[in-house]
Amino acid sequence: MSDPHYSGNRALDAMLHDANLSFPSLLQSLRGLAAEASQCILDLYAVLGELAVSQKSDASPVTEADHASHRLICEALQRLTPDVPILSEESTLEQLIGRRDWPRCWMIDPLDGTKEFIDGTGEFTVNIALIVDAESVLGLIAAPNRGHVDLGVPGWGARRFSLFDDSADGTLATRSLDRDQSLVMSASARHREERVQLMLDKLSNLAEGAERLNAGSALKFCDVASGEADVYPRTSPCYEWDLAAGDALVRAAGGRVTTLEGAPIRYNQWDSLKAPKFVAAADPSVDYVELIPDPDL
Repeated sequence: MSDPHYSGNRALDAMLHDANLSFPSLLQSLRGLAAEASQCILDLYAVLGELAVSQKSDASPVTEADHASHRLICEALQRLTPDVPILSEESTLEQLIGRRDWPRCWMIDPLDGTKEFIDGTGEFTVNIALIVDAESVLGLIAAPNRGHVDLGVPGWGARRFSLFDDSADGTLATRSLDRDQSLVMSASARHREERVQLMLDKLSNLAEGAERLNAGSALKFCDVASGEADVYPRTSPCYEWDLAAGDALVRAAGGRVTTLEGAPIRYNQWDSLKAPKFVAAADPSVDYVELIPDPDL
């Protein structure tokens, strides 16, 4: 019989043992943290017109919502697991010194979809992942405007919880590809139209055509994990904190996430924190990789 104090994921359970935490207490803490960060972001979203927007060195935008969520999440995780370092999109270079020597770390994007936040689309998320030995073993994606938080641990499964109350959770499961129906590809409205259409044309050979499901930020992973979409291919640049939580979530829900060469995703192993191009597939038996067009064409 499984021990309810543990998740069944060996790497995560070793961390829980070292931190003197049970899995249920970790879930409760992370759900509370997700709710606090989401409410903080929504409070600032309500006064969006008053917020200053600046640019980082890579020309991407950043707001007080990014910084406030970062501070809140980091402080909470430091209290929860003081021996596990934190790698955040908003971390300073000094805070990341020696990061490649960390056997474990939290990897967070305190506000994924800053452009969506600024433009008022509501399609932004809070992403929290736990990395152990270069693998994402826990993924949490909170969707403030959808009112839910998705949490997955490979080996334990994936669940959807209400974000702001204690409503009963539901199990998340990816779906098998139905070749007699249209394949559903999750994509960002910001992705180049011609690029998306090229992918749809290629993928349509797997089923009775292919259709596009638009979603911002990490919501695309949520749609794959929940059975709303069949595949999310990514051939445009992003960072490891954009990918890590969704990677664990989709795998926990029964799917597969790989590089365009078919390899598992590895984290915090290189000088750059840019993520590899990847494909998140709901049905792990389908070989999408060979159908994804060369991103350099």
